[in-house]
Amino acid sequence: MRAVAEDALSYEAGPGEPPVLDITVGDLLRRSVAAAPERHAIVEGCADREARRRWTYTELLRDAEACARALLARYEVGSHIGIWAPNVPEWTILQCGAALAGMVIVTINPTFRPAEVRFSLEQSGAVACFAHPEFRGSPLLETARTLAAELPALRDVVSLGDLPAFLAEADPSTPLPEVDPASAAQIQYTSGTTGTPKGAVIPHRGVVNDPRQAAVRAGGRDGAVWLAILPMFHVGGCVLAGMGVMSLAGTLVPLENFDAGLALRLIEEERVTITNPVPTMVAAMMQHPTFTTRDLSSLRSLVSGGAPVPADMVRSFEKALGVDFTIVFGQTETSGVITMTTADDTAEDKATTCGRPLPGVEITIVDPATGDTVPRGIRGELLTRGYHTMLGYLNLPEASAATLEPDGWLHTGDLASMDDRGYIAVNGRIKDMIIRGGENLYPREIEDELFRHPALAGAAVIGLPDDYYGEIVAAFVRVREGAAVTPTELVEFLRPRLSGYKIPARWYLVDEYPQTLSGKIQKFALRERWESGAYVEAR
Repeated sequence: MRAVAEDALSYEAGPGEPPVLDITVGDLLRRSVAAAPERHAIVEGCADREARRRWTYTELLRDAEACARALLARYEVGSHIGIWAPNVPEWTILQCGAALAGMVIVTINPTFRPAEVRFSLEQSGAVACFAHPEFRGSPLLETARTLAAELPALRDVVSLGDLPAFLAEADPSTPLPEVDPASAAQIQYTSGTTGTPKGAVIPHRGVVNDPRQAAVRAGGRDGAVWLAILPMFHVGGCVLAGMGVMSLAGTLVPLENFDAGLALRLIEEERVTITNPVPTMVAAMMQHPTFTTRDLSSLRSLVSGGAPVPADMVRSFEKALGVDFTIVFGQTETSGVITMTTADDTAEDKATTCGRPLPGVEITIVDPATGDTVPRGIRGELLTRGYHTMLGYLNLPEASAATLEPDGWLHTGDLASMDDRGYIAVNGRIKDMIIRGGENLYPREIEDELFRHPALAGAAVIGLPDDYYGEIVAAFVRVREGAAVTPTELVEFLRPRLSGYKIPARWYLVDEYPQTLSGKIQKFALRERWESGAYVEAR
């Protein structure tokens, strides 16, 4: 066991309330049905208000149980079921149906190209793929059917557009299995910022409790209406939003494809009370021509993360939208959220920290070299333990053993420090650390200072190879529309804020960054583009 008892060490445990529930996704659905059987569980987030399909909780349970029985007629308990679709109501029906059947969903990014989809389906051993007909002009269903001929384990490809016909196959007399809350609920591939896909196996206990705790801390109330603005294949969509609102017996409004104008319209027309966009989405909504004409008074809570949010931006969000703004920090391997600020925290805390651990969650910060817990205020690797951690990476025992310790601690790979209150500040990824002439540099520290410059809309710092220092600091910056700034001006801006060796030696102006859909910059892709000659150094 780690030595974490001393108050001066970087260890913090979340509060004991609300308690952790030992239930499954199916149990959570049934609890919500019992609490509010006729309340809307799902409202389709399409533009035409009259055409929006709606399900009450009673209707969602009916369809989810039919889905479970139809799945059991074809596949064994424990089978892996792929979902390749954008945010549509059928996504949640299948998610709940597979859970009730004791099967495991495999979430697939609808923007994936055929080779990426093939990898997910093949590595997961999926026996079926439920595909949306198309997304952004890409023929998902047709592609999945083509891939099925190449994947022996993939027995069926089903169109989500034909889900009613699939549900009609169900035999009402088919018994549903008992499902263990500790068993797998879903597999999510975490290529994220590393470029190496690994299937994180997430248990029911994490899928149910983690978003429930986050929803409560965000100020979510019974009957909340949640605009699902992040993609459902991501933990921010199907877990934080989808299960978070279900824990409140509330209404999920899935937005198929982010559009700032449509998001604002849905907030007004469906009286949305909570949503969880990344910062760039919030900014896009605030800059939309209809922002000042929409009635957004129903909105109470805004949950964000995935990218730094400067204090001035926090204040502008809260003032313009009249919301309680909270910041979450986590990763797929932890069911989504590890730590979170509260609505009552200051703008500075929301800009510079990621809050404290959720109830039932432990965190500690250790020296990456020794594994010893470091004193508060010292950087190290953030580890976490609790109901929220994954079971492991699918069919990757070595990667699983390197990430999960026998006593339950999960290595996040993130550099962080903890203050005397137990709040953490995340300083970047261990693998992103720059070693310049023997000095360890943390890109997040440099990026945070660059974010203070009024001309910049974005900043990403990486290490580039150098014959003398080993690595040198390079900054890839995005200039705000209508603004202008030179590398010399940026260097002068940083001089009073950073030691000289931390100031970037090379500067590149970019129009956009390679990003995950959760808003995280893919630094490996940025480096690959630099290596291919895609960027010209600014002078």
